[in-house]
Amino acid sequence: MTLMEFSMIPLDKGDSFSKYVSATLDIIDKSGLDYRLTPMGTVVEGEWNDLMALLSTCFKSLEAISDRISISAKFDHRKGKSGRLDTKIASVKEKAERKIKS
Repeated sequence: MTLMEFSMIPLDKGDSFSKYVSATLDIIDKSGLDYRLTPMGTVVEGEWNDLMALLSTCFKSLEAISDRISISAKFDHRKGKSGRLDTKIASVKEKAERKIKS
């Protein structure tokens, strides 16, 4: 299973991007893949091909309305593991000797 963290910003649409993030989240939600929104991007968990298809769909949606798009993505693939959106954070909290914000 793979975690993909990404952000996709239409650079020619002004200073506020929440409208476009919201539209992208609609696409992600409809994909059925598990995800978490963060202040700097969205993390999605799924199979590699499903994540690549989702990234492409999100890009095509923005490309239809924007001439310039900034895309940042990073991946963490680990065989045999799923549910890592929650377990990775839980593992850090368990090992921390203080309260961790999440």
